[in-house]
Amino acid sequence: MKIILVGAAGTIGKQVKEVLEKEGHQIISVGRKSGDYQVNMEDATSVRELYQKIGSFDAVVNAAGEIAFAPIDGIKKDHWMKAINSKLLGQVNLVQEAIPFINEKGSFTLVSGILAEYPIAHGAVATTVNRAVEGYVIAAACELPKSLRINVVSPTMLAESEKAYGAYFPGCKPVSGKDVAQAYKKSVMGVQTGQVFKLH
Repeated sequence: MKIILVGAAGTIGKQVKEVLEKEGHQIISVGRKSGDYQVNMEDATSVRELYQKIGSFDAVVNAAGEIAFAPIDGIKKDHWMKAINSKLLGQVNLVQEAIPFINEKGSFTLVSGILAEYPIAHGAVATTVNRAVEGYVIAAACELPKSLRINVVSPTMLAESEKAYGAYFPGCKPVSGKDVAQAYKKSVMGVQTGQVFKLH
């Protein structure tokens, strides 16, 4: 398969690229500033132009998206818009702009996170936006054309990030980037759609 991987240079993206390449797939690495192609996923025009350059493909896999953190009484509009424009609408753009270009029976794999279910201090924006991403996937799966599939991977805190962020996730058992990559593989190579693949 010809697979577009957005966020390929990140901790999760690198693991996903390795796993899918081992299966013999052609991976097109995409980032904001790195990779085979660059894209601003917050800008629908930028996303459309990316797909126009690449041509036809079989899957879009995303491991990117920014979230803002702030105490509930300190959340500003900028916090909301940063997360909504990047993690929510950015991923929506990756799906909706791909529809004219992606091959029949292709697939999309998006990313949410454990905060959709288990809030943490200063994480109201993250919980809200992650839940919205999952809601979009469940709804989109019901009406995507061309027999397309869509799923979302929801990881807990990465083991690779435990030293930096462990204190913010009390009681959460870290998961390795390699395990997260296996959930992406399940989404890309399996048959399910409208699913939230949880690693927590």
